[in-house]
Amino acid sequence: MSVAGLKKQFHKATQKVSEKVGGAEGTKYDVDFTEMEKKMDTTSRAVMDIMTKTTEYLQPNPATRAKMSMMNSMSRMRGQEKGPGYTQTEAILGESMQRFGRELGEDSNFGIALIDAGEAMRELGEVKDALDMEVKQNFIDPLQNLYEKDLKEIQHHLKKMEGRRLDFDYKKKRQGKVTEDEIKQALEKFDDSKEIAEQSMFNLLESDIEQVSQLAALVHAQVEYHSRAAEILTQLSSKIDERIRDCSNKPKKEYMPKPRTSLDFSISENHNGGIHGARSPGARSPARSPARSPGELLYKLSSWIISIMSVI
Repeated sequence: MSVAGLKKQFHKATQKVSEKVGGAEGTKYDVDFTEMEKKMDTTSRAVMDIMTKTTEYLQPNPATRAKMSMMNSMSRMRGQEKGPGYTQTEAILGESMQRFGRELGEDSNFGIALIDAGEAMRELGEVKDALDMEVKQNFIDPLQNLYEKDLKEIQHHLKKMEGRRLDFDYKKKRQGKVTEDEIKQALEKFDDSKEIAEQSMFNLLESDIEQVSQLAALVHAQVEYHSRAAEILTQLSSKIDERIRDCSNKPKKEYMPKPRTSLDFSISENHNGGIHGARSPGARSPARSPARSPGELLYKLSSWIISIMSVI
């Protein structure tokens, strides 16, 4: 910056400090200009806040939004296409329903109902994706363009005008030390900047029907989304109600307990002198011939005792 430029910046800063601290009065703007300037400030803040809140409305998970933003930034740096889109919660729920529905199988009423509900949720996720794209294209992007282009341009004009106003007021209060030509030149520059800023604000405020059209696009997209969502859920509700009626009309199965396993702990002699456990149904006990003498009884008793002792 040249010496003259530095000097001018110093004069502006001096004038601003004298107004803020010393209470010096600068050139006043007319009421209409001041009113337009307030509306522009409100419009600028409204556009920025509404864009942010609309994105939060469409994509409520802040962690996922941050991840998407990072991935999209990395994709742009690499010259690649845009990264993956926002994962809709409806799609996540639908995937869970279908997975467990398949595990339960077609013989489960609950499993089949989960598969039907999961498919409906998947469709709702697709409809939500369509809403996101529609709102971004016809509402968020136009507002972003308005903010980045028109509103910033007006802010530039207002800032330039304010700088020239400070320069004019500084020179006007130093009449005698500053030539009249310098004061007139400063006034002309200030008036030119004020006229450009005023015209820019006027044009934007008078054409705000464009913002109304953009808001209408948001509402129409929501109407389409909710209509389609209601249609999908109505079909799902009818399908589930029909399944409930079918299940109610079917004869109920009765539980038939299976025979319990029985154990036979009776002791019998086997070839190895061991003990037999439970007998299989239908198995016949070996026929025992009656003892014919006390010696045979004693022999039988001793054999049983030996068998029992071997097991113990």
